[in-house]
Amino acid sequence: VQLQASGGGLVQPGGSLRLSCIVSASLHSLNRMGWYRQAPGSQREMVAEMTDGAGTKYAEFVEGRFTFSRDFRKNTVSLQMNSLKPDDTAVYYCHVDQKYEGNYFEYWGQGTQVTVSS
Repeated sequence: VQLQASGGGLVQPGGSLRLSCIVSASLHSLNRMGWYRQAPGSQREMVAEMTDGAGTKYAEFVEGRFTFSRDFRKNTVSLQMNSLKPDDTAVYYCHVDQKYEGNYFEYWGQGTQVTVSS
């Protein structure tokens, strides 16, 4: 499974960005889909994640500002980010896992840089 993320950039505080990730496999074949981020000097952390058959889980720092979505027709997962803060500056990664013959395999996108600064 290959993931191609896009949509990062430089935005002022309070602005918005929409991240997209094209998945080479059908979204119906996936167990988990989501977005993680990693700021300089910090560990990678979950931003939003959906597990097949369950709802979407968001990190506490999201505070209702971000929305995760899926487009099964385009095999794309997205993250709409509003009211961005400087603390949201990080490299954002899309992440999926897929069950195959009883095992789960994880896949990561290449990362897209989000910088929130005035």
